[in-house]
Amino acid sequence: MRTEAENKIDYIEIPARDVAASKKFFADLFGWEFTDYGPDYTSFSDGRMFGGFSKADTVASEAGGSVLIVLYRHDLEAACDAVVAAGGKIVRDIFAFPGGRRFHFSDPSGNEYALWSDAE
Repeated sequence: MRTEAENKIDYIEIPARDVAASKKFFADLFGWEFTDYGPDYTSFSDGRMFGGFSKADTVASEAGGSVLIVLYRHDLEAACDAVVAAGGKIVRDIFAFPGGRRFHFSDPSGNEYALWSDAE
């Protein structure tokens, strides 16, 4: 029994219109590692969390009521440039909130994420 995993998020699955494009995007942007399970599914590890991208025609977006996955990056300005260079789109520019700043972006499949920083 894995008691250290009790009551903790263990895995997250994300829809992907294009699994290969999502895989390349996150490998280029964050250095995530992947294990393929056929053309329609790949699992990932960011070194701390595990998850997967599965072939789907839907996307996850805050406007659509989806959970927002928020990642951390110290330098948000450089992160914006890196997202665009990797093939993503900025969908909400950097804004401040109590405790930090963040921006929202979409991956090549159209899923929305956020990057935040506690650095001013």
